[in-house]
Amino acid sequence: MHAHTTYGRALKRRKGARLAALPHGEIMNDDIDNNRPDEQQPSDVPQGGTADNPAAGNTVDLQPPAELTADGLKYSGAKDAAKGGVLGLFIGLAIIIPGVSGSAVAIVMKLYEKLLYAISNIFKSFKKCLIFLLPIGIGAVLGFVLGFFAVKALLEIAMFAVVALFAGLMVGALPAIKDEVAGEKIKPVRGILFVLGLLIPVAITLAAVFAESDATKDLGNVEAYEYVLFVLIGFAVALTQLVPGLSATALLMTTGHYVPLVDSVSLTYWQNNPAIFAVYACLAAGFVAGLLCFAKLISLLLKKFRAETFFCVAGLAIGSVFTMFFNPEMYEEYARWAEGARFGPDIAMGSVLFIAGIVCAYMFVRMQRKAALPLQNKK
Repeated sequence: MHAHTTYGRALKRRKGARLAALPHGEIMNDDIDNNRPDEQQPSDVPQGGTADNPAAGNTVDLQPPAELTADGLKYSGAKDAAKGGVLGLFIGLAIIIPGVSGSAVAIVMKLYEKLLYAISNIFKSFKKCLIFLLPIGIGAVLGFVLGFFAVKALLEIAMFAVVALFAGLMVGALPAIKDEVAGEKIKPVRGILFVLGLLIPVAITLAAVFAESDATKDLGNVEAYEYVLFVLIGFAVALTQLVPGLSATALLMTTGHYVPLVDSVSLTYWQNNPAIFAVYACLAAGFVAGLLCFAKLISLLLKKFRAETFFCVAGLAIGSVFTMFFNPEMYEEYARWAEGARFGPDIAMGSVLFIAGIVCAYMFVRMQRKAALPLQNKK
């Protein structure tokens, strides 16, 4: 009897040590009594959690995700790679359409941190990062071409309606950004970062509107010192592609370079002004350098101050919706309405497309939430 009691106590001590060594929330298989069918077993579904509110359950892990590695960049299949292509498409469109944010789309698709990791570690794990970035790069080229020719033509015909569609897509995607801070307390610092994020894109757009009255730059007659400026502009444009809410278009309009750059894309211009390729090269060099620097910086901020960073990102994303309806190009459209141009059909069509955009984006967010629930339950 004494030996049996001693053995039982030792067994309990070993089990306690094993349980203490396990990660929070994991259960040993031999701790479940299979001889008691009436006892409620652990469920695979978070209690109270749904696709509409995955954070409602009491089993959702609000701790930061596991540290990303190069092996985690691998696409699970053609469908997953296609998501990267769609992300690239929006990144390309963001260069043409004010307010459109490719990085916000990356957050919705759960590719944001992977994108940052792949860019910042391209030299460390070149092959794996390149394979991940390839579909995104192809999509970005297609998005830029589509935006430059097709969407630009549509903007000239029905600017308000097209902008309303993309704005609706951005609004419908906002819950995905909210999910990143679900369950986090709203502390004063986080509130300040949210408001700051909200004001930054608005301030940039207002600056672009008031700067529009100045003469645009002549890229056919560039001074030597201006090439350094183009490197810095490319560096800043890279930031707009990695931070939701910042618009490359608004930034270029603020500096007076948007219209000249768009007008420079033609065979005739290239033949008459071959020096423009030096401008392109400086912009590209600054852009690549900016991507590498800012991707590393944002990754570090997410690692050290994840909640605070996403509170700021949430503000930026909301502020970007305002910039889509108030920017130099839209300002000209409103001025045309004020002068007597017909605007009723534009507002009616824009309202329908705005709602359609919200519904489509939110349905996609719901799909992403449902796909993420099984992964959360395995943790």
